[in-house]
Amino acid sequence: MLTSKQRAQLRKLANPLAVTLHIGKDGVTEGVVEQLNVLLENHELVKGKVLESAMATPKTVAEALCEETGADGVQVIGTKFVLYRESSDPDKRKIVLEK
Repeated sequence: MLTSKQRAQLRKLANPLAVTLHIGKDGVTEGVVEQLNVLLENHELVKGKVLESAMATPKTVAEALCEETGADGVQVIGTKFVLYRESSDPDKRKIVLEK
């Protein structure tokens, strides 16, 4: 679970990030979850976007992805969301959270 200071730190880091995960009309599929797991393992912080053709809201998509991947939801604004999960490989960890 993230504290408000950690969430603020991650929001700051996510601001310049490009969207790397797109959710379309099929919603949260196994392929999306697999892709997100790879992105989280390599980058730790991922920005996603829910396309207009998707039936689900960005908040429900972010919650479902967090549940499937064990990530923490950082932020949901409009059609975009930000997720964070610490990399399991200590050598790949790039983000050091405040305490």
